[in-house]
Amino acid sequence: MSSSAIAFARQNHRRFLDELKALLRIPSISTLPEHKDDCRKAAESLAAELQRIGMEHVRLIETEGHPMVYADWLHAAGKPTTLVYGHYDVQPPDPLEEWVAPPFEPQERNGNLYARGAVDDKGQVWAQVKALESLLATGGLPINVRVLLEGEEEVGGEGIAAYVASKPPELAADFALVCDTEMFAPGLPTLCVGLRGMIYTELEVRGAKTDLHSGMYGGAVPNPFVALAQMVAKLKDEEGHILIPGFYDGILPPSEDELAAWRSLPFDEEQYRIAEVGSRTLVGERGFTVLERTWARPTLDVHGMPGGFTGAGAKTVIPARALAKVSMRLVPGMTPAGSFALYKSYVEQIAPPGVEVEVRLIHSGDPCLVPTDNRYIQAATRALHEVWGKETVFIRSGGSIPIVGDFDRHLGLSSVMMGFGLPDDNLHAPNEKFNLTNFALGIESLIRFLEEAGR
Repeated sequence: MSSSAIAFARQNHRRFLDELKALLRIPSISTLPEHKDDCRKAAESLAAELQRIGMEHVRLIETEGHPMVYADWLHAAGKPTTLVYGHYDVQPPDPLEEWVAPPFEPQERNGNLYARGAVDDKGQVWAQVKALESLLATGGLPINVRVLLEGEEEVGGEGIAAYVASKPPELAADFALVCDTEMFAPGLPTLCVGLRGMIYTELEVRGAKTDLHSGMYGGAVPNPFVALAQMVAKLKDEEGHILIPGFYDGILPPSEDELAAWRSLPFDEEQYRIAEVGSRTLVGERGFTVLERTWARPTLDVHGMPGGFTGAGAKTVIPARALAKVSMRLVPGMTPAGSFALYKSYVEQIAPPGVEVEVRLIHSGDPCLVPTDNRYIQAATRALHEVWGKETVFIRSGGSIPIVGDFDRHLGLSSVMMGFGLPDDNLHAPNEKFNLTNFALGIESLIRFLEEAGR
C-alpha cells in the first residue's frame, strides 16, 4: 500500500486518538433530557472538525430532538457519490459501579480504548472523519462524499428517518457507507450484508381505576401484573418459538451458499456461551444453529415490566396498571407494520377478562439484505483484503440499524456496512471498548475503500 493518505494517517495516529478521546468525554446520552446540551456539543464538535479538515457546506440540521450534522465535498467529477453515515449519541452508562474507570474518562488498557461510545459509534465515526482528513490532506477525495451524522440512533432515530423520507437533494448518492457494525473475529475483515429489523412496543394492561388494598379487594378485582404475566407467557413457547399466529409467514430463509459460508466461520459455540453470554446454556429454536438464530430468525424479548410497588419493604397493593416493554427482531420477508398488526391483534385476543389492553409502537426498522455482487461491496472486499491480508467474510447482524432500511426504501441506496468493532466490545454495557489496532486499520481500510470505489 503506497497511498500517501495511509502514510498521513499513520503519522498522525496519536493525534487522531487524542481527538477521539476529547469527543468521548462529551456525555452525549440521547435518551436523557439532562444531556440535551451535551448532544448539541458533540454535534457542534463534529461539525467544527469536518469544517477544519476541508469538508464543505457544513451545518447542523435541526430536528425535534437532537441535531444532525451535514457536510459534503463534491469535486470528483464523473466519480460516484457516497453518503457517509454514523451517530454521535450514546447509551446511558449504567450500572456505573461495574466500570473499571469512569465511562466518560477514556482510558487505554490492554490495547483497547475504554469509554462509553468508544465503539458505538463515536470511535467508528471518528475513523470515517480521519479517513476523509487523510485523503483531503494528500490531494483530495477520490469520490464525492456527503456526510450525515445523527444524534438519536440510540432512541429510535425519528429525526433522521423523517429527513431521509423527505428525499432532500443533499442526500443524492450512489451508495451509503455505514460504520456501525463489527468484525466476526479479531483480525478477520468483515462486511455485514444483512440486518434484522425490529419493532419496539409497550404493552399496557389496566384493571381498577386506582391502586387497591390487596387484603380488602384481593380475590375480587383484576390484577394487571398477573394478567400481564399470563399474556407474556403466551407470546412464545419454552423453545423460543413465537406463538403469534402468522408471525413466520413469508420469511425468506438464507440460501444454501450463505449457510455454507456461515458454517465455515471460526465460531466456537461453547466459547461464545462462556465468554460472550456467560449463561449456563444457550436457548432457542430447535433445528437452527446459533448463527441462524441470531442472524436469520425472528425473536421476541421482554426488556422490562415497570409499575406497581418495587421499593424496600412491603406494600400490599393491587396496582391499577402494569406495563411491559416488548420488542421483536424481524428478518427478510417481514415488515414492521405487518408484524406489529399481528402482535397487537394476538395480545388483544389473549387478554384475561376484566382488564383493558393498549399496545403502542415506540419505533421500528426494516430488515435488509445487500447483494454481495454489488460493485461497492466488491470494492470494499478488495480494500479490506489489502489492509488486513485475509479474505473478507460476509456476515449478517442480529442487530438493527433502521436507517439502512430507510436509505434503501426512500433513497434507493444500498449500504456498505464496514465495521471494526469486536464481539466482546461491550457496546451498551459497562467497560465498552474499541481495539486500538482496529481503530488504526479501520482508518486505513476506509481510505483504501474510497480509493477503490473511485476506480
